[in-house]
Amino acid sequence: MNNSIWVIGDVHGCYLPLNKILERSFQIDPNSYFWFTGDLVNRGPDSLKTLHRIIKLENRCIAVLGNHDLYLLAIAAGIENEKSETLNSILNAPDFQDLINWLRFRPLAHFEHNHLMVHAGVLANWDISKTLSLASEIENLLRSNNWKNEIKKIYKNKNICFNNQELHSCKNIRTIVKALTHIRFCKLNGDMDFSEKNFYQGTLKNLIPWFDIPNRKTDDITILFGHWSSLGLFIRNNIICLDTGCIWGKCLTAMRLHDRELIQVPYKIK
Repeated sequence: MNNSIWVIGDVHGCYLPLNKILERSFQIDPNSYFWFTGDLVNRGPDSLKTLHRIIKLENRCIAVLGNHDLYLLAIAAGIENEKSETLNSILNAPDFQDLINWLRFRPLAHFEHNHLMVHAGVLANWDISKTLSLASEIENLLRSNNWKNEIKKIYKNKNICFNNQELHSCKNIRTIVKALTHIRFCKLNGDMDFSEKNFYQGTLKNLIPWFDIPNRKTDDITILFGHWSSLGLFIRNNIICLDTGCIWGKCLTAMRLHDRELIQVPYKIK
């Protein structure tokens, strides 16, 4: 790893903190690269400027898709009607189609330097090969010429049931997306559960964080993720959460991959 790689948590359209982090990173290492854990847009005040700034990084940037990024794609495809006001700047932008095309070609999982980056997490019975294979199924769907119809498979089927024999079915496509972009807790048997968002120590309602499921098949690699602002900055040997709730008035966090050096910028920059 010759150049610095900075992993940045959920930006959510918070352009000013993001720009400050990029400035500081380039001051430390002018050849810095940047990984983003997803949820680049929505909720924050400057989604359009944020997207333009990240795209400007070109090959210095790898960004996985988060649930809010997929929501923007669903709006663009005409299958979600409840538009967020914080996305209007993108929806009304002259280069709207270019922005959407850039976004839909982002990965859902990235693996490099024995680090796996996803937006939310993985199921315990997925090893790294399975995770990347399943992520590629969704990536191919979003990158197809018929993507506006294909994305309906994510949003129109509400069943959450994973079956290896039905990889291409709508319910499995939705399951893959829910795991990679929404998961926080699982039941004791490893099934996803979305009844709880707030992180807590110990077991509540027989739920445990997805990364604490016994015998998880990705335990031998380090997983980088965001999505879980109530968990916040959470660093273990092989588990790192970088969603530090910038959009909720806290801070945006970047971590340098090789030594875990942190840069944190508050939501409100003086």
